[in-house]
Amino acid sequence: KVYKDEKTVVIKDKYPKARYHWLILPWDPISSLKSVTRDHLELLEHMHEVGQKMIEQCPARESLEFRLGYHAIPSMSQLHLHVISQDFDSPALKTKKHWNSFTTDFFLNSEDVIEMVRSKGKVKVKDHVSELLKLPLRCHRCKQQLSTIPQLKEHLRKHW
Repeated sequence: KVYKDEKTVVIKDKYPKARYHWLILPWDPISSLKSVTRDHLELLEHMHEVGQKMIEQCPARESLEFRLGYHAIPSMSQLHLHVISQDFDSPALKTKKHWNSFTTDFFLNSEDVIEMVRSKGKVKVKDHVSELLKLPLRCHRCKQQLSTIPQLKEHLRKHW
């Protein structure tokens, strides 16, 4: 546990996909984005603010970019917001599925989720979103396509 307040708890991801990778979980049992309604808007905004605080207190914040977001189809059944640095420098990043889950539209930006709930009252996940996990490996910075995860990791070093 890294941080907690009356609404959320922050933990380090057990299998971080970057140098900095936290999960922000609400104390309330909310299974996934599918269960989210307008009633959760304040909570989603709070989770986003907590994510921003995590970035602000990160010693490497000046040299790293971060994204805050949700997986369209999560791997665990409790709502959680990812706060992840964009270096993707981690031994736990092993598969195309891992990569694409953070670098395609499978990863829903926190602000977009908040806006969707504000305007539509729910989160609409596109049909066939899981197909995005099968896309070829592509650098999130320069869009160069790479064949393997080791090649991708080698390529990413150019962008640090």
